[in-house]
Amino acid sequence: MLFNSIHFAFFFVVVTTLYFILPHKYRWILLLSSSCYFYMAFVPIYILILGFTIVIDYFAGIYIENAEGSRRKLFLIFSLIANIGVLAVFKYYNFLNQNFSFLLHGFGLQNPIPYLSILLPIGLSFHTFQAMSYTIEVYRGHQSAERHFGIYSLYVMFYPQLVAGPIERPQNLLHQFREKHVFDYDRVTSGLRLMAWGLFKKVVIADRLAIIVDAIYDNPEHLTYNSLSLIIGTVFFAFQIFCDFSGYSDMAIGAARIMGFKLMTNFDKPYQSKSIHEFWKRWHISLSSWFKDYLYITLGGNRVTVPRWYLNLFIVFLVSGLWHGANWTFVIWGALHGFYLVFAIITKKHREKINKLFLFDKIPLLSSLTTFVLVAFAWIFFRANNVHSAINIIKNIFIGIPDLIKKFLNHQSIFEYFEKKDLVMSVLLILFLETVHYIQSKKSISEILLQKPTYIRWAVYYGLIITIIYLGVFQNRQFIYFQF
Repeated sequence: MLFNSIHFAFFFVVVTTLYFILPHKYRWILLLSSSCYFYMAFVPIYILILGFTIVIDYFAGIYIENAEGSRRKLFLIFSLIANIGVLAVFKYYNFLNQNFSFLLHGFGLQNPIPYLSILLPIGLSFHTFQAMSYTIEVYRGHQSAERHFGIYSLYVMFYPQLVAGPIERPQNLLHQFREKHVFDYDRVTSGLRLMAWGLFKKVVIADRLAIIVDAIYDNPEHLTYNSLSLIIGTVFFAFQIFCDFSGYSDMAIGAARIMGFKLMTNFDKPYQSKSIHEFWKRWHISLSSWFKDYLYITLGGNRVTVPRWYLNLFIVFLVSGLWHGANWTFVIWGALHGFYLVFAIITKKHREKINKLFLFDKIPLLSSLTTFVLVAFAWIFFRANNVHSAINIIKNIFIGIPDLIKKFLNHQSIFEYFEKKDLVMSVLLILFLETVHYIQSKKSISEILLQKPTYIRWAVYYGLIITIIYLGVFQNRQFIYFQF
């Protein structure tokens, strides 16, 4: 069920209304059953996969808590193998098999292992990682094993963040299902504002930018576009994926907040970052912190030799890339970010000297712009259909620059591939978004609105709703991160 659909609008109203009507002791049943319905609206049969991992991890948590010595680790390993095994079969089996076939072909051999004709379950990586965090935290002694099977099932299946996060930790979410949440007008309006803002980012900004991005990236003959067109498509995709994913997170957090649940912040104005390190503290925070807590620290973090530290960072980003998709484009995307981070650490002293010498450190915007260019460049591999396509785009961006300059000097059009109104609208929307982010970096817009008279607040609300209705692209476009 898509957040940007009429189906969800009815679902949300009915579930939220019933939630506040029902006695507290029955609410978990409502949330669990409605979450099952929400997930089954995609591919009903795949709820069996969720059920399988839920049963495994529920009992694994209890056994881990009750066991001693090496048996605790044995139960944890069993749980992790079950979860990673499901990922391997549904997400990586054909990818690994394809690469195995390529390897055998190099030796003149054929691969006897068949391919599987299966669809990737929606949001598999998200709820798998959330389930894994539970058993790991029980093993570490940071979380008591949940004895209530229904509550644990709800922890994994809570519909607002079931298919695209935020990826919650059990310490933050599990206890909230036992707390009684009463109707609170301020909290409800706060959640509705966040949901409306998330919907705006999705249907008005992301889906409108997608029209231009798809026209460029889904065209196999990228040579038909000039260098500027490819750059525009790449920059627009950077904002498309941000608005698409953060829009979902806002709607998820807002929907949960209305009922009284607090989910972690997943985005914090990432394109204002002054370094790649800062970017990953602001982008997809629930995932980056997951990898830090459960992979980076497990590998030794920075408490090892310097070369091993660099290797640990690179491994984390390689795995992060693979987590996003079974395609070499995602692996390269992750590797690029790993390279960015390691290179930044190695060259830190030299860059600081250069910045002071040329007074670059006096221009904060320059650091943010440089970081954005690096991130946007990596997004090329993330968005491209394959590695060959990504390389063609990069090549055509650079070799087309001289022709672009020539056209500009001869007063020829360099925007012939776009409808002027689409291009202008897209640029204005991006500028509006970044203006909002700039204001938010100074003071919360919600706080600013609450200080205004009622008629001003409602004028803003109605203005946002009207803008969504008239400028929104309502084609029920799936959220980008649903594929992960």
